[in-house]
Amino acid sequence: MPAQRTTAEPELQASAAESTARLRAAIGKLSRRLRPTVAGSGLTPSEISVLFSLVRSGPVRLSELAQLEGLNPTMLSRITARLSDAGLIRRSADPGDRRSAFVAATAAGRRLRERIHRERTQALSEHVDALEEHEREALWAALPVLEDLAERLPARRP
Repeated sequence: MPAQRTTAEPELQASAAESTARLRAAIGKLSRRLRPTVAGSGLTPSEISVLFSLVRSGPVRLSELAQLEGLNPTMLSRITARLSDAGLIRRSADPGDRRSAFVAATAAGRRLRERIHRERTQALSEHVDALEEHEREALWAALPVLEDLAERLPARRP
């Protein structure tokens, strides 16, 4: 026997879609508002993203980095040149294939990433501390679900 649809089902679906859109918008706004830092003020958001990826991933081929970041080779070349000139990353030839290059964060790049993370965490902390206690408790209770959701989402969409 087929399941009966309730009249409330379309309303629930619309409500879930609206809530999902609100969640995406809130995450995006938080991300944009936490992005500016004193430590990273000389870098573009794309440069910071590339640097963070290199700190996380270790040495990678430029082609892999382009795929990770969703950047075309020309744009990635400009970004890596600026980061290299700033002493934040280093390029090296692939010993097995001289046509290919590896890029890795330098110690200075890793230190900059840490400073940016500290600034962003401090900025967020100040505002979280200003929340009412019940709001902070709700936020902390939601963390495991948000962390699980973040792990389930693919790193890059096609």
